[in-house]
Amino acid sequence: MPDDIRIRVVNPNTTRAMTDLVGRSARVVAGPGVHVDAVQPTTGPASIESHYEEALAAVGVLEQVRRGEAEGVDAYVVACFGDPGLDAAREVACGPVLGIAEAAFHAAAMVARRFSVVTTLGRTVGRAYELLDRYGYAGACAGVHACEIPVLAIEAPGALARVTAACRAAVEADDVDAVVLGCAGMAAYTQRLSDAVGVPVVDGVAAATTFVAGLVRAGLRTSTRSEYAPPPPKPVPGLLGGFAITSPAALAAVPH
Repeated sequence: MPDDIRIRVVNPNTTRAMTDLVGRSARVVAGPGVHVDAVQPTTGPASIESHYEEALAAVGVLEQVRRGEAEGVDAYVVACFGDPGLDAAREVACGPVLGIAEAAFHAAAMVARRFSVVTTLGRTVGRAYELLDRYGYAGACAGVHACEIPVLAIEAPGALARVTAACRAAVEADDVDAVVLGCAGMAAYTQRLSDAVGVPVVDGVAAATTFVAGLVRAGLRTSTRSEYAPPPPKPVPGLLGGFAITSPAALAAVPH
């Protein structure tokens, strides 16, 4: 069991305020001996609210994971509810990598029989259902609801009241025992939402940070036997040339 654990929380968008927020949320639950650094890509979308932006953000996630490998980071959290680049990050990281949607669904199922998801924009609802199905929690989720607040407006005046109303409406309409927050930017509201709505409200940043630290302490890492084995070396010409895996030793090299 390591004495000190280094967790890198990767905000896949390029908004510094969001990076700082998820960093604070992770540190609250990190516990003794766990050191959290929160980072963001050097390039990419300011927020992630479409499949296009999610694809761009995945490259930024890989950039920061590869930097972390060069710096000796033990584990990673992908702090966007779409879990962009999660599978790819697992192929290049030595330690475990968790997405916040994945972690939040697991946590909610541990404290409630059924839960609902409250997310940002209606256009992201389909992605939440896809992830529920992938992680095996489609049957435990009674519904996904959008509060129609853009990611970058989550901390704006009046946003908390709207998210609270959406959570309360979801609990009543779906008759559920917990709510999962469908955006990392909602992390600062977790306790206030739970107090207001009267059921556990799950933030994926806190859940993923807690879980990934536990995996490191237990000596568990992503299996490399098959699908998550390191990607085969091959050239990558053009814009993404710096990400080419030319040899096993190049896997942790920082792209320039």
